[in-house]
Amino acid sequence: MTTATLQQTPFHDFHIQHGAKLVDYTGWEMPLLYGSIIEEHKQVRESGGVFDVSHMGRLRFKGRDAALFLDTVCTRAIASMKEGQVRYTLVCNASGGCRDDVLIYCMDSAEYLMVCNAANRQKLVEHFEATKGEMVFSMKDETLKTAMLAVQGPKVMEMISDFSQSIPDLKRYRFIEKSILMVAKIQVSRTGYTGEDGVEIILPAKLAGQAMNMLGLKGDLEETPIRPCGLGARDSLRMEAGMPLYGHEIDEETDPLTVGLGFAVKLDKETPFIGQEALQAIDAAGPQRRLVGLFLEGRRAARQGMPVLLGENVIGSVTSGCLSPTLDRSIAMAIIDADHSDISTTLAVDLGRQRAEAAVTALPFLKKP
Repeated sequence: MTTATLQQTPFHDFHIQHGAKLVDYTGWEMPLLYGSIIEEHKQVRESGGVFDVSHMGRLRFKGRDAALFLDTVCTRAIASMKEGQVRYTLVCNASGGCRDDVLIYCMDSAEYLMVCNAANRQKLVEHFEATKGEMVFSMKDETLKTAMLAVQGPKVMEMISDFSQSIPDLKRYRFIEKSILMVAKIQVSRTGYTGEDGVEIILPAKLAGQAMNMLGLKGDLEETPIRPCGLGARDSLRMEAGMPLYGHEIDEETDPLTVGLGFAVKLDKETPFIGQEALQAIDAAGPQRRLVGLFLEGRRAARQGMPVLLGENVIGSVTSGCLSPTLDRSIAMAIIDADHSDISTTLAVDLGRQRAEAAVTALPFLKKP
């Protein structure tokens, strides 16, 4: 795909003006970094960062059977959600593999918003259309008409309190609708993908410029408590927080129980969901593989697909890895045989020309209050 055919988010001009290095990410031209991934990573851990996440899909479900339909395709209960609640859940296939992991926003008992991964948006739309049957509801893809920001870091809520007290009062996984410039509504949720406190904001695409100004991102950004950050830092932040990423820790061949997402699966849900029987069987037998954290000896970062070894035997593979900017050591997540997943087990990772000892550790790597 050429640069000319890549989708551009409503913040594209902002990225250009602030010198972002733009890359192709799932068909979108997205900022990888503005200066340094390590500096942007530390900016979020120590103060605050703003991420353009407009590439993520936003699908609105509305109508009499909206909740029933979502209960049919999602692993957690949807109909029991309260207005203003956000719920993390998965969409599975019949064998229990993950089609995607998503967030569901409950507007009311007949209206919901789903935020999904950019790479899976079209796949999910086709799956939902094929699954709808006789249920009565509408599904509208609002991705291109809206924008989305993630504002993350320990100083974010303090900054937001300067112009809104209701947002800092939000509990985790709750959202509120606010009017902006008296012309449109935005959704602000206390959610995120970095392991830090913060919010995610969904707003009309036409208000992207005003949103950046309201966050103080104009002119010289050297003195601002929050600064723009790219996908590189977002990835290293979520790794430290032990958060799975679609295409790495989860995919159509990997079930949520294997990767520690059992909290997002209601195996006894009254409304049967696609994949429920398969997941019940996996739970009864116990997953044969487990997602674990690894601390590697040395400074080299492990990459996805690198073999994990016990002696000369391959017992799994790395799903994600990096040199952690916060911990200043090499970390990785890997899916390995469950029999060897005990904490402190010593394994090795085949880095290509050399091996590195790797100690199994609990996730997340970085535990924030």
